[in-house]
Amino acid sequence: MEVDRSNGWEAVAARFVAERSSIGAATVRSWSRALPASPSVLDLGCGCGVPISAALMAEGCHVSAVDASPSMVAAYRQRFPQARVACEPVEKSSFFNSTFHGIVAVGLLFLLPADGQRALIRRVSAALQPGGRFLFTAPVQAVAWKDTMMGGHCVSLGDEVYRRALAAAGLHVVGEFVDEGENHYYDACRMG
Repeated sequence: MEVDRSNGWEAVAARFVAERSSIGAATVRSWSRALPASPSVLDLGCGCGVPISAALMAEGCHVSAVDASPSMVAAYRQRFPQARVACEPVEKSSFFNSTFHGIVAVGLLFLLPADGQRALIRRVSAALQPGGRFLFTAPVQAVAWKDTMMGGHCVSLGDEVYRRALAAAGLHVVGEFVDEGENHYYDACRMG
């Protein structure tokens, strides 16, 4: 039996693609305007590319994307045939061998265990150019819950722990946003 590298998302990919809304697109578009002209941006946990990668591309970003679900990556490639997208676990992405002006992780970080979140934050920092930005979503409060779509365990480390993990990785929070779906975003900048 083959191991599901998508942690359950492959099984619900068709439902995810069908139900994905535009929530978050306006927030991501606004965030991307703080990046240099024609920036390189990595979309972690890109899913089918809508709405996050689509919003970034509409703002002139050169997007690279990664998702571990083969069905989601196939849908992404169908929508954006010229895009650079990889089907691999985000935590081990080959894209971390490159550097970017910005990296986004919308609806992803809290799907990882606590140690995995901290490790991913360190990898993100190393892949950001100096002054590069990292945008991710996570509840402000420390809380655990079961994902309603794929049924997996989710955990927010909470504001204080996220800020410490970001600082330890050389990132500092420069902004926070809440979108129309009440999702909380952290905007962190790589120092140096």
